[in-house]
Amino acid sequence: MFEFFKRMKTIVNSELYALIEKAEDPIKMADQYLREMKAEIDEAEKTTAKVMAEEKLAKRKVEELKALIEKRNTQALEALKEGKEELAKQAIQNKLELGTELASMQNLLNESSQNVQMLQGKLREMSADYRELLIKRDSLKTRALAAKAQTAINRSLQTDTRSPAKEGFLRMEEKVLEYEALAEVSEELKSNQIDIDREFKKMESDRLVEAELKALRDTLT
Repeated sequence: MFEFFKRMKTIVNSELYALIEKAEDPIKMADQYLREMKAEIDEAEKTTAKVMAEEKLAKRKVEELKALIEKRNTQALEALKEGKEELAKQAIQNKLELGTELASMQNLLNESSQNVQMLQGKLREMSADYRELLIKRDSLKTRALAAKAQTAINRSLQTDTRSPAKEGFLRMEEKVLEYEALAEVSEELKSNQIDIDREFKKMESDRLVEAELKALRDTLT
C-alpha cells in the first residue's frame, strides 16, 4: 500500500527538482505527484478506518464471550446445587468451548490493535511527508518562475534591438526633458519681466517723491 509513497519520499530526499527539470512543465508534474500522494493518503485512511472498526468489533466480542463464560460458570454451579449434574456438565462443556473461542478472538483483537497502531503511525508519517512536499512544491514553483524571468531578462540583454515599449518610453523621456527645458526658459523670461516692471515702478515712485519734495520746498520760499 505504501510503496508509491516510499518512492516519492526517496525522490524528494534526493531532490525532486533534478528529476522534474526534464519534464515539459515541472510545476504540473509536481502537482500530479502530489495528487497521487493525496490519493494514497485517502486510501490509507479508509484502510485504517476499516481495521479500527474490526478492532472495535473484536473488543465487543471478547467482552460478550467473557460475560457468557461467567454466566455458564454460574449456571453450572446452580445446576450442581439443584442436583442436576448432567445440566452442569453441559454448562461446563459450553464454557470450555467458549473459552477456546475467546482465546481465538483475543488473538484476533491483539492483532487488530497492532495493525491499528501500525497504520496510524504510517498515516501520520504519510501526512507529514505530504505537508513537506507541499512546501517543497511552493519553493519549486518560486524557483521555476524566477528562472523563467531570469531567462527572459538574459535574452533581452543579449539583443541590441530595443522593444517597442522601451522605444516609446525613451520618447516620452525626451518629451519630459523638452518640457523641463521650456519651463526653465519660461521661468527666466518671467524673471526678466518682473525685474523690468520693478524698475519702472521704482522710477515712478522716485518721481512722486521728487514731486512731493519740490512742493515742500516751494512752501518754504
